[in-house]
Amino acid sequence: MSGVRRVQVLVVGGGQAGLAAGYHLRRAGLDFAILDASPGPGGAWQHYWDTLRLFSPPAYSSLPGRPMPGQAGTAYPDAAHVVRYLAEYEKRYDLPVHRSVQVEGVERGPAGLVVRTDADATWQTQSLIMATGSWQRPFVPAVPGRHDYTGRQLHTYGYHGAAAFTGQRVVVVGGGNSGAQIATDLIGEAAAVRWVTRRPARFLPDEIDGRALFDLATRRVRGDGPRIGDLGDLVAVPPVRAARDAGLLTAHPMFDRLTPAGPAWADGTAWPCDAVIWCTGLRPDLAALRPLGPALTRGRVRTDGTRLVEDPRIHLLGYGDWTGPASATLVGVGRTARQAVAETADLLSRQRGPAASPRTSPRPVPGPA
Repeated sequence: MSGVRRVQVLVVGGGQAGLAAGYHLRRAGLDFAILDASPGPGGAWQHYWDTLRLFSPPAYSSLPGRPMPGQAGTAYPDAAHVVRYLAEYEKRYDLPVHRSVQVEGVERGPAGLVVRTDADATWQTQSLIMATGSWQRPFVPAVPGRHDYTGRQLHTYGYHGAAAFTGQRVVVVGGGNSGAQIATDLIGEAAAVRWVTRRPARFLPDEIDGRALFDLATRRVRGDGPRIGDLGDLVAVPPVRAARDAGLLTAHPMFDRLTPAGPAWADGTAWPCDAVIWCTGLRPDLAALRPLGPALTRGRVRTDGTRLVEDPRIHLLGYGDWTGPASATLVGVGRTARQAVAETADLLSRQRGPAASPRTSPRPVPGPA
């Protein structure tokens, strides 16, 4: 592969958001390709720790057109099950994913957008859907003494399981779902676990899982429901709930600094430890847009719905509520993907003019199995 390749729409990212976009682009009959930096399917799910669980049953964790099958022995599938589902989804809809292709920059050209990659080909496209997610950009706060600490430090990004911490004292930082799940994962394997959060841990009611969260997000779009944040921050998946109810999962206040030995608090309390795991979130992976000059604020750019304000040919998909309610979830991304593709198709139609015909005919896709 070399030279310049041309498509109507180019999708950057082959995870759940990119595949949902591909499904709707296929239905719209548009000429498109998907570039993915990973060597295999599954998006970020292929990098998660082995005990990670979905917040929802399979029927509420599906991409458009294809229900996720169940996983034997559990109501909440693990990450490996999601990877298998995404691989099958990609194959089922014959999505044109080009792998191990890293996008290095997007520029404006005389005939559209020019997308430069680390492969031999440069791509030229009339419209771009950014679906790169945030997994490649872990965020660690600037805590005093962080670089003085002599133990092991890693982010959720680098956590693969509790076995690597057998017999160790471990601090888990972060009051979100990853912090609660990783702290739970370590309990019983590590010698001692201290979970620290900037504010008291707030569990959602036990009956709320991803199904209810998606329904709440939908109601918020209509303006007639409570904000999810008003109810809590943490989904009590069964292992987390069990650890919490047994008194094994208790949040401690965030420490003030790190010493060479471990965390220390302003009241003089110290807790020497072998490792600190930062479950402190991620930032959108939008470095490829920098050549276009959009202003980045905390890793975000200004959007109108999913459209980039500075350039309506570019849509952002799957980065969180600022690019569509629940758009960072499997079940939620389909709705915003459909809207982004509809707006893209409309833009391309107006560029061609009313007398022009599509470059490709709408192509039927398989129905649910």
